[in-house]
Amino acid sequence: MIVHIANPIYDSVFKYLMEDERIAKTILSALLKKDVVGISARPHEYANETRDKISMFRIDFAATVREPDGNKHLILVELQKTWLETETLRFRQYLGAQYSNKRNIDKDSHAGYAIPMVTIYLLGHRVGEIEEPVVYVNHNSYDYDGNVITKGVPDPFIDSLVHDSIIVQIPLLHGQVNNRLERVLSVFDQTKADADDPHILSLDERNYAGDESMEYIVHRLTQAAADSDMRQDMNVEDEYYSAIENRDTAIMNRDKTIKEQDKQLKANAKQLKANAKQLSENAKQLSENAKQLSENAKQLSENAKRLSEKDTQIRSLVLALKEKGMSLSQISSIVGLDEEKLKIIIG
Repeated sequence: MIVHIANPIYDSVFKYLMEDERIAKTILSALLKKDVVGISARPHEYANETRDKISMFRIDFAATVREPDGNKHLILVELQKTWLETETLRFRQYLGAQYSNKRNIDKDSHAGYAIPMVTIYLLGHRVGEIEEPVVYVNHNSYDYDGNVITKGVPDPFIDSLVHDSIIVQIPLLHGQVNNRLERVLSVFDQTKADADDPHILSLDERNYAGDESMEYIVHRLTQAAADSDMRQDMNVEDEYYSAIENRDTAIMNRDKTIKEQDKQLKANAKQLKANAKQLSENAKQLSENAKQLSENAKQLSENAKRLSEKDTQIRSLVLALKEKGMSLSQISSIVGLDEEKLKIIIG
């Protein structure tokens, strides 16, 4: 039988789901691959209360887990869900807050060691080229030669300085259900979304027959789908994410314009540089021309001076010959000037 459940990808639905302790244990047990026997939500400093932070949803848990040998111990679980690929900085800010929070120190530790921490990221986008829907990032200790150290590990000192992570790529949660985790996460399968209403997923409840934990999860999500307030909350999220998409589109277009303008400015700068080089060469040529003109002017001035001196000498000679009583004809034959010019010189 096909049942219609509220889409837990929405923050409001996911919060409603994880507020149920039994469901929170089921989901965390599947993700951690450990038996979570106790759980309590912890307050945090970065509450998702303002509309501008709706892009990320965060819950912190203190979980008591039971190991296969029966031993129980406490771990911190930071669970974050986001659609945006640009939230890495905020992830790091939250991690920094966890590492610096004195409440995360183990009270039973005389050395002041921290409670081991696991971060879980539910992502509405893919991570690079990784094909696996769930990625476990665990730390190990190695010697100089790269051999894994097993003696004395885990160690509370080391565990206080590092943490493990679980990354869930929601877009890849579809297809065959091969293990417990895939069965639990199948309620996030977005390929089951209603074509006309993304708020609703259609599941075949026969796939969960006999699994009381999963039947309980499906039942709670079915109740959420029938809740008018929950529907309204999902509508608000749609409106906000639409606004984010419009904002990101505007930013992308702005960045494209800036890139094109920057390209044009670089081209203009290159042309200006070429023009400046040409102007510099022209200025150099003009300077050389000016120098040549100056030398020519100097030569002309010297020539004019010599001509002036020669004219003075000729005039003096003509006047002297005239005073001796020579005729213009005689003087002309001596100095080589016609009589008309001699008349001008004599005045």
